[in-house]
Amino acid sequence: MKMNKTAIKSAIFFLLGMSLSFIGKAQEPSLLYKIEGQGIQPSYLFGTIHVLPNKDFVMEDKVKEAFNETELLVLELDMDDPNMQAEMMSLAMMEGDNSIDKMLNESDYQKLDAALKSVAGVGLAPFNRMKPFLVASMLLSKYTGEQPASFEGTFVQMAMASKKEVLGLETPEEQLSIFDKISYQKQLDDIIEMLDDEEATKKLFEDMIQVYKSEDTEKMYSLFTEYYDSEDEEIDLMLHDRNKNWIPKIGKIGKENSTFFGVGAGHLGGEEGVVNLLKEAGYTVTPIED
Repeated sequence: MKMNKTAIKSAIFFLLGMSLSFIGKAQEPSLLYKIEGQGIQPSYLFGTIHVLPNKDFVMEDKVKEAFNETELLVLELDMDDPNMQAEMMSLAMMEGDNSIDKMLNESDYQKLDAALKSVAGVGLAPFNRMKPFLVASMLLSKYTGEQPASFEGTFVQMAMASKKEVLGLETPEEQLSIFDKISYQKQLDDIIEMLDDEEATKKLFEDMIQVYKSEDTEKMYSLFTEYYDSEDEEIDLMLHDRNKNWIPKIGKIGKENSTFFGVGAGHLGGEEGVVNLLKEAGYTVTPIED
């Protein structure tokens, strides 16, 4: 089954940061791992889902306990940085003189305009120069509801309450620049496909939520591969390259402080996933069961 790839990828990126399926030794079903060895302070790695309906949000006791045992919170981005939102907005626009109205025919423009009005209360005009994957992410409220839950947002609140510092593994510029390397036209074409096949998109979203709740990374990969097809270059851009960049940062930060690392769950698994890369770097990485 092959459908609306970039829109689906954008959704997955914002939900799980999923990676490519692989054949190899299966990991224990878990989203929480303890990291030890190589001079690191005892730390934890947790796989998040970035946004989900409130009814599906559960913070398990083992996650709370791991958080409370650590001194520092590190997410993909430094989400308590007061300048982050302004920086994100400064990087949200397409390069050059690209604009959405130049890349869509009238019918498709109106279709996307109507979809945005239905979820955001405002049409496409204010977002005409925005990177298409960000426009796609705005449509997620069709599936999450108006006030979705967020693990990252909850962790930041917990950090503030316990006076823990929050840091990021990468900058907004590093994260958003990924989508300048993928054709804007392709991103838009696939958003239109998503709108033309909303039932399939809804089913994918529901399946992702259920697989996430099962903590079964092998099923996560199988589900993702079904939709991602075989565009390895984009998988490397969004996941594998970032995973490799994070390993030395995790080691450096963890040597200084016992740390709770929270990243999209799709970054955990696979031969080039964070769990396996940490093991290859000499760390002991142990799944924490209920």
